[in-house]
Amino acid sequence: MLLISGSLRAGSVNAAVLKTAQQVAPSTVVTRLYQSLSELPHFNPDDDREPLNRVVAELRAEIGRADAILFSTPEYAGALPGSLKNLLDWSVGGVEMNGKPVAWINAASSAAVAGGEDAYASLRRVLGYVGAHIVEPACIRVPTSRQDVDADGTIRTSNIRSKIAASVATLANTAKESFDENRS
Repeated sequence: MLLISGSLRAGSVNAAVLKTAQQVAPSTVVTRLYQSLSELPHFNPDDDREPLNRVVAELRAEIGRADAILFSTPEYAGALPGSLKNLLDWSVGGVEMNGKPVAWINAASSAAVAGGEDAYASLRRVLGYVGAHIVEPACIRVPTSRQDVDADGTIRTSNIRSKIAASVATLANTAKESFDENRS
């Protein structure tokens, strides 16, 4: 399972959610936290051809290898952060996300005016455009604050950890069912 944070911020709550997802994932699930968001070049359709930029080619390969993708992102100015939209734009030219089970964990704090809903509406729209399979039961909102993050960069609050674990398990089960269906 590929984990993608839409935040470049050091100490990001969204990154903490995904690091926690790594800790609470079922033992049969291999997770990888995507680390190259800031290295992606600005999307330019003229550059979306062979030979692809190395970081773009690696991104597409990681998406292709993943059984599922879990996102967590902040909302900036009522939409997705530009860096995450850039990553998604690079995924449009490939077919790696088509049919891929995806979900998100919205960690927007309860103090957030719209609760991050505009960012997730944008994410839903783009994921639909690339043909991803949105696993609705795994898409959750778990208001999280910086006070919930431990010194190791993971969520310490047990009820939040439980909700993250349930989301990851649901997404992983859907990915396994999809794999089993395609194999038969």
